[in-house]
Amino acid sequence: MSTARLIDGKAISAQIHSETKARTLALREEKGITPGITFVRVGDDPASQAYVRMKGKKAEELGIRSETIVLAETTSQMELLELIKKLNGDSKVHGILVQAPLPRHLKEDEIFSAIDFRKDVDGFHPVNVGKLLLGQNPLFTPCTPAGVHELLIRSGVPLSGAEVVVLGRGNIVGKPMVAILMQKHKHADATVTVLHSRSKNIAEHCRRADVIVAAMGQAHFVKADMVKPGAVVIDVGVNRVEDAAAKNGYRLVGDVDFEAVSQVAGAITPNPGGVGPMTIAMLLSNTVRAAELVAFAT
Repeated sequence: MSTARLIDGKAISAQIHSETKARTLALREEKGITPGITFVRVGDDPASQAYVRMKGKKAEELGIRSETIVLAETTSQMELLELIKKLNGDSKVHGILVQAPLPRHLKEDEIFSAIDFRKDVDGFHPVNVGKLLLGQNPLFTPCTPAGVHELLIRSGVPLSGAEVVVLGRGNIVGKPMVAILMQKHKHADATVTVLHSRSKNIAEHCRRADVIVAAMGQAHFVKADMVKPGAVVIDVGVNRVEDAAAKNGYRLVGDVDFEAVSQVAGAITPNPGGVGPMTIAMLLSNTVRAAELVAFAT
């Protein structure tokens, strides 16, 4: 039985969804605008199908118009770029999300950069990433690290001057997480250390941290002896481990050894039920923001 306080991503994401739904209704009533998001999926990857279906369903629940365009696995770079160009020019489409991973023959960087940065609700356009790093208020921040930030803020975790360790330097979580937490901001101003596969003395660094954000991509990487008593631990990891008793022969676990770490930490996210729900919440919040930017630009 855990002693740490649980940071409930389901409950906090429900709060954000409620706020997003209210903003959606206000846009429709005051400006006659219904926020719209288009998902583009290339191929039939089962995980991508599930993710897009889940995002689309939640969008509709909040009053956001959702469309999914499914392209063949053999779709060329040029064909996908032409579709993005068309969506960029469609005034009813406020947000565009091209579901990753893409087939290997497609260049993800070029695809993501082709999306109008004003419709980049995933937050990966170089303009938005650059503005984030420079502290220039990007239109959109990558959804998973933005969700982690909201979890910390809404759970009352003090960040100013806090020692934060981010495990992982990936473009989706690690790098933008660092950029968010190091900003001069009342909900940031943290002292951030980035650790990765080439880092030395990882456990020693972690034991100094007030907050650990684990996005290393290694199952149960964070052990109890790596955590300072009372620290806050956020588990972003999604890893497959073999499990003969499971229906598919595997189960999903995080980067944190939850059972052990929860005996030491002051607060911790469950996995699942922690960071995962926040990613969709931030995506749909970003979509409504994109519509608001259009609505209030005139």
